[in-house]
Amino acid sequence: MDLRCKCGSDCLKPASQILKYSKNLYSSCNKCLEFKLKKFSPLNSQLNLNSLDGNFGKCLNCDKRHLDIVMAHILKIMIDYGLKDKESNLRDVCVPLITPAYPTKSVPYLPEDSLVILSGKMDVICANEILKKVPEVRGVLKGYMNDTVGIKNSTSNPHTYEVLAGCDVRCDIINTPWDFVCIYKYQSQIHIEFPKPLSPKIRGLKKILDEYDNPTVLDCTCGPGTLGIAALKAGARKVIFNDLWYPAVENTIINLKLNGYPLEVSNNRKGLIATGNNFEVYCLDIKELPTVFNNQFNICLVDTFPKIDPKKFVESVEDICEEVLIL
Repeated sequence: MDLRCKCGSDCLKPASQILKYSKNLYSSCNKCLEFKLKKFSPLNSQLNLNSLDGNFGKCLNCDKRHLDIVMAHILKIMIDYGLKDKESNLRDVCVPLITPAYPTKSVPYLPEDSLVILSGKMDVICANEILKKVPEVRGVLKGYMNDTVGIKNSTSNPHTYEVLAGCDVRCDIINTPWDFVCIYKYQSQIHIEFPKPLSPKIRGLKKILDEYDNPTVLDCTCGPGTLGIAALKAGARKVIFNDLWYPAVENTIINLKLNGYPLEVSNNRKGLIATGNNFEVYCLDIKELPTVFNNQFNICLVDTFPKIDPKKFVESVEDICEEVLIL
C-alpha cells in the first residue's frame, strides 16, 4: 500500500517526525493576541464581521491564530453564504478537528493547515471558500458528529461523511504508558474520538496486559489500530488486528507503518490483508474468526461503537480467547 495521502500530498508522516515537531505546536508566543469570545452570544455583537476577512487576529511573530478567531472567520463565511444567520454564535459553527491532535491545557493557537472541520450545514461552494480564505483549514466535511461513521455490524449499512473540500486525513497523538502512538484517520471514514491525557481504554488495556507475560492479543474490532499498536508497544508476543470495515483496515496498515512496524500487504480485500514480524491484519466478520483461528489467544479486545451491545461479539470469540476485554 502506497503511503502517499489520497489527496496526493505528503500528509502522512512517520510518528517520530510528528512527535518531534508537535510539541508546543499550539502554544501562543509572547506576542500572540488573546481573545475571550463568548461561545453562546451572537458573534456580530462581539466583533465587526467584516474585520474577519484576511489575517485578522494572526500573530505577526508566529503566524498562529486563536481557535476562537479561526472559528469566527469560518462562521462569518457561512453567514455570507446564507448557511448561518447573523445571530449565530461560535457554538453554531462546526466541529473543529485539530491535526495533529493531543490534549492541551489551554485554548490552542492554530498554525496553517491544522484543522479539519465537520458541519451538517455545509455545501461545496462555501466549503471551497473556507478552504481558500481560512489558512488553518485543510479539509471540510459534511456530516453530524452524532452519526456513527463506519459499519456497526455485518447486517448494517456503512455510513461516511462527505469530503466537500481539501483533505480529510488527521492524526491523533495517543499517550500510552509505553510510548506515544500516532494514529492517522481518513476522518470521513473513521469514527471520531478525541485524545485524552490517558484514555480509559488505554488504562483498561494496561490493566489486562499486566496480568500476562508477552501475551497474544486479538484486537477483533481494531478500527484504525490504536489498541493493537499500543499492545505491540507494550511487548505483546503477537497481535491480530481485525475489522469488518475495510477503510478501518487501510488506516490500521498506515498506522502500523508510520509507527515503525514494517509489513507486507497482500492487496486482498477479504481475509488476510497484511503481515508483519509479530502481527497480522484481517478484514473479516467477527463471526468468521473462530474458523480462521483455532489457537487460543490470551486476550481479546472488543471495542464496539457506542450503544452497540457487545454480547454477540463476545460470543463469537470466547472459545478462542482466555479473556475478553470489553472497552
